[in-house]
Amino acid sequence: MRVLAAMSGGVDSAVAAARAVDAGHDVTGIHLALSRSPDAERTGARGCCTVEDARDARRAADVLGIPFYVWDLADRFEADVIEDFVAAYAAGATPNPCVRCNERIKFAAVLDRALALGFDAVVTGHHARLSADGVLRRSVDAGKDQSYVLGTLRPDQLRRAMFPLGDSTKARVRAEAAARGLAVADKPDSHDICFVPSGDTGAWLRDRLGPRPGPIVDAATGETLGEHDGSFAFTVGQRRGLRLGRPAPDGRPRYVLDISPVTSTVTVGPAEALDVWHLAADVAAWSRAEGVDVDCLAQVRAHGGAVPATVTARGGELLVRLREPVRGTAAGQAVVLYDGDRVLGGGHILRTSAERAAA
Repeated sequence: MRVLAAMSGGVDSAVAAARAVDAGHDVTGIHLALSRSPDAERTGARGCCTVEDARDARRAADVLGIPFYVWDLADRFEADVIEDFVAAYAAGATPNPCVRCNERIKFAAVLDRALALGFDAVVTGHHARLSADGVLRRSVDAGKDQSYVLGTLRPDQLRRAMFPLGDSTKARVRAEAAARGLAVADKPDSHDICFVPSGDTGAWLRDRLGPRPGPIVDAATGETLGEHDGSFAFTVGQRRGLRLGRPAPDGRPRYVLDISPVTSTVTVGPAEALDVWHLAADVAAWSRAEGVDVDCLAQVRAHGGAVPATVTARGGELLVRLREPVRGTAAGQAVVLYDGDRVLGGGHILRTSAERAAA
């Protein structure tokens, strides 16, 4: 097959491309230029899409002996991922930009262009597996599993995807890279949000949205406990950085329970008030029949655990009834649903409920 290998400049994508070559595919490497003003160098494990990353990807392609190109998708990334991220926070939601990037860039814009150019599939370095029947599964390396950030991809997108690293641990990938003479063997993994290299999401959003001051209010009493300069700097479940004027009467920590962007109000309260028992999400992908209850596992964070749940697809939504609560879940996050290690589908959370008997 003619396959396009998306090469970020990291170790995973380099080894994924190498394995595609070993499998006998006709491989072409591409690096996605997603930043309009890329930095020359990375800052440790923060950020990506730097000039250094592009050079590392090119060097890896040279070692593998494959053609290599840089595709400038900065405008598409700005519109489909960054602007979506900003708008979601401004509306009080908590988006996952990695999920959006996979949906709208790697397996939409890149895949569409690849198919138009005559390629058969796109190869990435995600730690996930694809069964012969096209079913997405967790990686064998549970600590590096990335099926969650791929869990909203449609079957037609997965049929054109290749994830060669799903059967390997990260340690094995690094050892293989070193044995192949790839200079990225010991390169740190990138962390946090790639387009916020400072790691300070609140400050980055403030630069984009400007200050929007408002009160921090106690959920139980309605008392104003402090002020903030932008509700977008907070996420449901947050504890640090609240800068409250006085402690709770019982001395227990307070957490963000709700964000109202219309009034710029942040509501805080005790940890148990964060418990969520029901979710409703849009249907990004779903492999079961409409209106049928499906027992499964639900995961709401990339690095969180999965909890038992029952899911029904109805009226264009996934209705998720959790058998044990998840804490600090907010609209905008993705929920991905599993049958063992098999991904059944997922969507983006529209609303949550703390009521155990909620419909």
